[in-house]
Amino acid sequence: MIPPRMKSSSIATPTALPAPTQYRMLGAISVSHFLNDMMQSLMISIYPLFKSNFELSFAQIGLITLCFQLTAAILQPLIGQAIDRRPMPYSLVLGMGFTFSGLITLALAPSYGFLLAGAALVGIGSSIFHPESSRVARMASGARPGLAQSIFQVGGNGGTAAGPLLAALVVIPHGQISISWFSIAALLAMIVSFQVGKWAAAQHRKPKAARQPPPVHLSRRVRLWVLAALLTLMFSKFLYLASMNNYLTFYLMHRFGLNVQDAQLHLFILLFAVAAGTLLGGPMGDHIGRQRVIWLSILGVAPFTLLLPHVGLEAQSGLLLVIGFVLASAFPAMVVYAQELFPERIGAVSGLFFGFAFGTAGIGAALLGQFADHYGIGTLIFVCGFLPLIGFLALFLPDLRSAEPTNAATA
Repeated sequence: MIPPRMKSSSIATPTALPAPTQYRMLGAISVSHFLNDMMQSLMISIYPLFKSNFELSFAQIGLITLCFQLTAAILQPLIGQAIDRRPMPYSLVLGMGFTFSGLITLALAPSYGFLLAGAALVGIGSSIFHPESSRVARMASGARPGLAQSIFQVGGNGGTAAGPLLAALVVIPHGQISISWFSIAALLAMIVSFQVGKWAAAQHRKPKAARQPPPVHLSRRVRLWVLAALLTLMFSKFLYLASMNNYLTFYLMHRFGLNVQDAQLHLFILLFAVAAGTLLGGPMGDHIGRQRVIWLSILGVAPFTLLLPHVGLEAQSGLLLVIGFVLASAFPAMVVYAQELFPERIGAVSGLFFGFAFGTAGIGAALLGQFADHYGIGTLIFVCGFLPLIGFLALFLPDLRSAEPTNAATA
């Protein structure tokens, strides 16, 4: 439980960075994020193809996601900590190279073991890409860190939304080998990432005082409690999204008798809404406070997730739009909130949050797959609808905007 003192603890409101917001660079890193996450989402979206080609169970489908997500989850915090000590702006290109290799492996995989290896390579690519790219977004944010994080993340969510659509239009009709066509996107992402790396390297050459983060007037113990609360909220958010990303297609096919392509279009609706919600969440946090955005997003979506298993196909589409939009608005606010708690550890915090998101999704996919095998896909969607109720925890988070350094807790 979070100590009561959290409510009264406070920190200094971070001062605006002197540099203007670099929208051109934010656009470039968002495009890179789009291409990176589009390739990841494409892999997840063709699970029905893998299932039929290799005669896989739901548990084996979950293990594919586990291999992908765990390589990202374990490595991301470590890479983030490393770039805090020694920035590596050109690591973005290296990450895309791993993703390229993973796609080729998946396209040519002759057995289930090669599918796991390809998924792991894509995960390693993500683990290298996300900490440094999130750090670059913070560097380019100027006085609008929430907006910058949203622009960066909406690229990833847009790519995630595009994955099922491209799977339905390209991969499902043309087969597994057509995955290799998307390696062109990895090559394009490497070119864009190289340009981003050049800009980031120039920023690192500036005097350290010019890019020193604002101080935090809050005890380390309280900051760690807040961090634990944020990670718990992320667990509820991403475990629910894991259930939808991995098993919504199968649920719609089972309950409504849809074919793979029609079910994928419904998944696209959800992921498109996630992208839209991500774009809104960061700027809202800049204006009304990140704590308010977090609890409104996670707790506010609960009535809709609880209603989803009890409505017809047409209503499903509307609820998926609401669920994706509302739930996604929390993540940019969470990342910036954590960065403001630990401004001297931007890379480590970014790596921790993206890694925790991937790890939750990966472990969740494996466990949820086994749950679906034993209790049915309908029961899975019903039970997961209760996860957003964990959002009550967000009510205990302090509002960082109203903080005063004179009342700060001592370390």
